[in-house]
Amino acid sequence: MRISPLPASATKAAREYYGIWAVQVDRALSGIDDCLTLHFDPAEADHKAWRRAVVADLAREHAPVRINAVVGSDGSGVARAIAWLERAPGITGQLFTVDSQRA
Repeated sequence: MRISPLPASATKAAREYYGIWAVQVDRALSGIDDCLTLHFDPAEADHKAWRRAVVADLAREHAPVRINAVVGSDGSGVARAIAWLERAPGITGQLFTVDSQRA
């Protein structure tokens, strides 16, 4: 599920996530019994904490559904990461960054 666009400010982005996107994520989770991967666009480092908290809390609240998040703008890299997570039954509550420009 793509969570985009969000403001550049971490505080404003978190506020928008909880004010708008959280409802949509809850709706999506009502029809899922296996896994959901959130996809965030890249952002400054100060976004990492609230994104990690979102994913970890969702994973705890909706277990056994596996919930993870991928951060990235490389469409094929993000798609490969999401496909891998769908086949990784032991991984949940994690935030991954996909960056094809760096090793």
